[in-house]
Amino acid sequence: MMNKGVWWSCDGNGNEKNIGSGDARPTPSSPITRRSLVGGALTAALAAWAGRSALADVTMTGKQGESESGDVIVTLFLRGGMDGLSLIVPHGDDDYYRPRPTLALAAPQKGSGSVTDIDGFFGLHPSAAALVPHFKEGRMAAVQAIGSSDQTRSHFEAMATMERGLKGGGPDYASGSASGWLARYLNATPPADPSPLRAVAFSNVMPDTLRGATDTSVLSTLAEYQLKAPETEAGRKYVSSLHSLYAKGAKGDDAASVSGREIHRVLETLRRVDPANYKPANNALYPETDLGGGLRQVAILLKANVGLEAAFLDREGWDTHVGQGGVTGYLALGFKDVAASLAAFAKDLGQEGLARVTVIVQTEFGRRVKENSGLGTDHGRGSAMLLLGGSVNGGKVFGSWPGLALSTLEGPGDLRVTTDYRTVFAEVLSRRTPRGEQSIPSVFPGWEKVPALGVVRAA
Repeated sequence: MMNKGVWWSCDGNGNEKNIGSGDARPTPSSPITRRSLVGGALTAALAAWAGRSALADVTMTGKQGESESGDVIVTLFLRGGMDGLSLIVPHGDDDYYRPRPTLALAAPQKGSGSVTDIDGFFGLHPSAAALVPHFKEGRMAAVQAIGSSDQTRSHFEAMATMERGLKGGGPDYASGSASGWLARYLNATPPADPSPLRAVAFSNVMPDTLRGATDTSVLSTLAEYQLKAPETEAGRKYVSSLHSLYAKGAKGDDAASVSGREIHRVLETLRRVDPANYKPANNALYPETDLGGGLRQVAILLKANVGLEAAFLDREGWDTHVGQGGVTGYLALGFKDVAASLAAFAKDLGQEGLARVTVIVQTEFGRRVKENSGLGTDHGRGSAMLLLGGSVNGGKVFGSWPGLALSTLEGPGDLRVTTDYRTVFAEVLSRRTPRGEQSIPSVFPGWEKVPALGVVRAA
């Protein structure tokens, strides 16, 4: 049986690869550059009292150009190919039911386990019920039949295509920029006084989305980002000396001094916030899952005003070749986690906090329209995207619906992609971030601009 939680063991045809005991998830290479060595002595000293390697990941920079404030972009990548037809269900399309005799979800008011209607044609999976209020109250929207031009149906290439902001497939994948689309935006719009926490990935490795960005940190938890020293007189003197060296008013305009002061400021802010004892506002209750914990920490950073502009999270477990389930089952549990985590995040931030946040929930591709003999679905093309935030034109499903009739399907029987994912990314950057419109040519090189969908309102 396919290990549904380990997408990188999939050979692309629904078969599990024979992975040796010493093999692990493939990770991109991280070449050492001159820039990564700037301030190396300071980084080593900071790492000694900051714990593990969190601060070793902080890029040392000097002052850069001016940048106004804008929305914080929170990107959640659902790795493994999420079945968008099960999350945003086209219950108004009769051709949805015939190819999925066991997996299709009932139309609204057709009995227990039926979907919640959004617009008369699309409905939300019952396990994602926590998101219903956000659709109804205009804070959340969806885009259906969205994806890239990648035709490989390979997890690796499809994910890399989207994270790098490429068209996808063939020469574009091989020759396109190796940096991430969000990294290129951050580099094109540098702030005057960059924070070490300007962009944060709550992950084990640097995601391609942020690869190449300055002022980016990779953390497992905020607990890593703290002052640590032996509870001895020597330890206390060491910490006191570091405070004096980098506290407000300390002099020095070299890169190491500037970055040292900024790191000190962030550490002091987090110490006062005390992430370990953080109490979410409005009685928000985050699920005790990796995703719930990750979004809880994003909320902490947002409220602490540490200069956060972009946050990245991912969740695996969407490669549902076998035993996908309908109303209940493996996929439903994933939807429940995502919905509960996002709902808690929105409740914790409140209306004022959510007004300056845009959350993008994406996946690399969708699933085949027809269910397979293992009561699952194989790799497909088009899928669904979610957006959450105070600026979102919510309560709608955007995009051109191509239909599920056999004559409209693509390839071996997939939902056709009618919206290039970059259309949404570009709209968010253009309408919700400073100088986003001007940055589009460098963020998405070669992309031909198309009319905006209207998913978000202009700032």
